[in-house]
Amino acid sequence: MSLADVLGPLQQPLVTLLGTPFSWTDALSGLGFGSGALCVWLVARQHIANWPVGIANNVLFVLLFTQAGLYADAGLQVVFIALAAYGWWTWTHGGGPGSSSDALPVRRTTRTEWTWLLVAGAVGTIGLTLLLDRATDSTVPFWDALTTALSLMATYGQCRKRLESWRLWIAADIVYAPLYAYKELYLTSLLYVGFTALCVHGLRNWTRDLSVQRRQSAEEPAEATA
Repeated sequence: MSLADVLGPLQQPLVTLLGTPFSWTDALSGLGFGSGALCVWLVARQHIANWPVGIANNVLFVLLFTQAGLYADAGLQVVFIALAAYGWWTWTHGGGPGSSSDALPVRRTTRTEWTWLLVAGAVGTIGLTLLLDRATDSTVPFWDALTTALSLMATYGQCRKRLESWRLWIAADIVYAPLYAYKELYLTSLLYVGFTALCVHGLRNWTRDLSVQRRQSAEEPAEATA
């Protein structure tokens, strides 16, 4: 049985509304829109429920992206599921020695982390581009690879609650939106426009929380001295 045989039913009409047929792919896009938006909103609020919601979203997009021929993005969702398990654990057990709580605090990305992230992102983009170009029928190997690398970099930052992970997500979403429109995944493209706005909201929330943490840390020594 070929991949086309497995994915064929996803392209068949699921229901017809007002004379317009809607396929399983359209349904997956709609569910992805809702669960994805909810997940990003929960991340912005640093709510632990973002991880199980995100895993459900990843499963939906594995099917959607495979059907659209975005193989790197489909594989990326599988990696996201594994990273979600890691992120779920670090958010609840990452306070570290000397912390009054197990909850992971927001931090800035260190220079060392940036170095490794940029190197890994560049190598990943080049390697995936070559792989997709030679081993698949992808029509957008570079852009598929670039968004995959950016998303993995951003997910690492999200798992570790690094503030700059939002900037990486914004960069990825700016590429994702036109990429999905080009692949005629218009609802998914719209979803990523909404994601961009939610990421800006998340960046502001985490920046504010980081400022509060720093202010509280500065006040504690003063209170101890007094």
